[in-house]
Parts: sequence; structure tokens; C-alpha cells
Amino acid sequence: MAQWNGFAPEALEFFRQLEENNTREWFQPRKQIYDDTLREPMIELVETVNSRLADAAPDFVTEPTKAIYRIYRDTRFSKDKTPYKTHIGALWVHRALGKNGCAALYLGISHKEVEVAGGVYMPPDEDLRTLRDYLCETHEEFRALASAKKLTKLLGEVQGAQLTRPPKGYPAEHPAGDLLRRKQIYWYVTLDPAMALSKKLLTETWQRFEVLLPVVHFLNKPLLAKSKKTRQRTEFDRVGW
Repeated sequence: MAQWNGFAPEALEFFRQLEENNTREWFQPRKQIYDDTLREPMIELVETVNSRLADAAPDFVTEPTKAIYRIYRDTRFSKDKTPYKTHIGALWVHRALGKNGCAALYLGISHKEVEVAGGVYMPPDEDLRTLRDYLCETHEEFRALASAKKLTKLLGEVQGAQLTRPPKGYPAEHPAGDLLRRKQIYWYVTLDPAMALSKKLLTETWQRFEVLLPVVHFLNKPLLAKSKKTRQRTEFDRVGW
């Protein structure tokens, strides 16, 4: 399998300094440092993960330029107007679903921590209902996957925002009631930022991605079925049969 040797120490130092000088005036003269010490190594890391996904989950192989988030913050609706993120992150999504709402794999690097996560983070309302309908019928299978020893050892328990009451339209006493109240379903862990400076980052990330893949596939199953039906309807309307 392809290997990767880590970020340079200058990468984390760049984020430390950026946190203290988060302005365009500071960043622009140093953009090449960001490109050389963070973006280019992150592209190589995404490509290396892709080489492993090609065997384990080929539908999640994601072009680095699409996987890696931009450093520029969207400040339109935020009180925090600092223009740049002080971390770099990448998201691996199913090629048939895209970024919005599907279960995915995530890696983030900063001077404070390494983040590894997987699952459904911010699903649109219609996708959340699709997931809830699916969990009504498959909650036992989901619980078995979510309680797998390797998953809980490496990423802990399922996380995410929850409603205080059952969502409208679902019975209050349903055996999947605790799952139906969830607005998000994901696993998340933080690791020592120093790990980003060695090849251990790849090893530790891939171990977690491997144990996340069964639950990620499970959560995407109803979303893929819905997407397929939508495409079929669109084709039917286009042809006009």
C-alpha cells in the first residue's frame, strides 16, 4: 500500500501564527508557505487514502481538489469575521451522493488536534426523514454495527445533536425512539496534533476509517436508494414516456 510520511513542523507552526494574525494582510504574503507545508502534503495524504479506499470502498475515492476544504471562511452569516480557517480538512464522500447530507469520512489537522470522524453530520430534512424511516425497520442491525468492539474502542459511542421528544410523525414508544430523536449520527475523536508530523497519522486515520466504513455504508443505503429513484423519475420526465 502507498505510504505517507507526515507534515513538516512548519505546518503546525503556520496555524499557530495564523490564529494570532488572522488577517488578509498577514496571510497573503505567506500563502506560498501554506501551499507548500499544508495544502500540498494534504493532497498527497488524500491520494494515499484514496489508494486504500480503491480496494476497500471504491465509491469513496475522492479527487483531492474536491475532498480538501478551502482555507477561506464563509463569514456571511457569522459574527466571527476572521477570514481564514486555522485547520485543514478533507472529506471523502460517496460519488453518487455528494457532500450534502450523506454519510462520509473526515480528517482535520490543526496545531491543536487531529480530528477523525465519520457518519452523517448535517443532513437536509428530507434525508433525515429517509434515515429515520430506515432506522425504524433496521434499528437492531444498526445497533449491532454501532456497538462493534473495534469501532467503540477507536471512536467511542455515536454522537450528534438530538431532539428532546420523538420527531413528529413517529410513535413515542417505538423501539428505535432514541435513534429517531437524533438529528445527526456520527463518530468523532481527537488525537494529539503531534501525530500529524509522522506517518502514524496515516496509520491511525486509516484504522478508524476501516471500522467506520460498515456504518457509513449502512447509513448511505437508504440515501442511495432514494437518489436512484429520483434519477429514474427525472429520466422518465425527460423522455416523457
